[in-house]
Amino acid sequence: MGRLIFFFQEAFRALRRNAAPSLAAIVTTVVTVVLLGVLIPIFQTTQAKSEEVRGELNFQVELYGDATKAEVATAKQKVEAIPHVASVTYISKREALETLKSELKDKSIVEQLHTNPLPASLEIKAADPADLDGIRAAIYPTAANGKEEAISPAIGHPFDRTQGSQQIEKVTSALKIVLTVITALLILASLMLVGNTIRLSIYTRRREVEVMRLVGATRWLIRWPFMIEGLVVGVAGAGIAILVLWLGKVTIVDPLSNSISLVAAQNESTLSFPALVAILFAAAVAVSTIGSGLTLRRFLRV
Repeated sequence: MGRLIFFFQEAFRALRRNAAPSLAAIVTTVVTVVLLGVLIPIFQTTQAKSEEVRGELNFQVELYGDATKAEVATAKQKVEAIPHVASVTYISKREALETLKSELKDKSIVEQLHTNPLPASLEIKAADPADLDGIRAAIYPTAANGKEEAISPAIGHPFDRTQGSQQIEKVTSALKIVLTVITALLILASLMLVGNTIRLSIYTRRREVEVMRLVGATRWLIRWPFMIEGLVVGVAGAGIAILVLWLGKVTIVDPLSNSISLVAAQNESTLSFPALVAILFAAAVAVSTIGSGLTLRRFLRV
């Protein structure tokens, strides 16, 4: 117990003597944790929105107007039996017209129609948007004459939305990869930044370490005060950063959640704010403490 108290006393004495490097390490930790605390939720929310858009991708097939209810039900069952089909929804002529009306700015265009020109259809969603082309090919296989024929006489032509779906699927897939790479690079850069700051702080005191080794101090006797310094730096830096993040959440994020859907989506993120704070705090303390011990190794070789 007495030795532990000694280690803490030496650590705080060193922090006071080397205020400038210690302050630089704390500021670096604050900046790094705040940066990660802001960007990680943004990346996570963007990925979630990307997945939401991909999940809404679908294509529709026309149903002939003279098809009976039994033929429509049979056609629906055949499409549902195709691998990778997540759901098949019947869209009536009336529902199609209502959907068109809701999407148009000028409602009078629809209101002037005396008849409903839109066909009934089947809306098909895939378990993975990348499977939409394969599902379409299964619904319209190539016949012996070399032409595409539907698997049911009730099914007509597909709606021409395949190209747009392919573009959206490609863009969202690429966005997911880019965000993952950026997040990984950001975490790596943050670890290197904190590590280099700790290394610089210890480098300014290398003579002190060499003298302690020459007078017979053991490696761990020298290392413990430095690791405790790293612990203090990590706790102080992470604490200040978390306070900044909390103030930003209360004053900026929460008020904007009512008016901006992208900001509101962060509240539904799989990683809650308390969990994010706990992870960032633990990571900052661990990196500062372990980094101090590891960085000191090269100066203990006397």
